Amino acid sequence: MDQNLVLIIVVAGVAGLLASLSIVRRWRPPSENPFAASTEGEKRCPACGMGNQWTDSTCISCGAHLPG
Repeated sequence: MDQNLVLIIVVAGVAGLLASLSIVRRWRPPSENPFAASTEGEKRCPACGMGNQWTDSTCISCGAHLPG
C-alpha cells in the first residue's frame, strides 16, 4: 500500500510540474509600450522610462534614441 501511495504522489507532482511549465510557456510579455507616446509635453524613454522634453532626440538619463 505504501508503494502505491508514493507512486500516486510522484505522478501528481509530475502532473503539477507539466501544468506549470505549460502555463509559463504560453505566457507572453505585453508587446505594447506601457508608457504614452506623449504625456503633457514629455516623451518617455523606451529603454529606461525617464520623462524627456518632447524636443529631445536622446534620453537625458541613459542617452538612448527617443522615438518621434
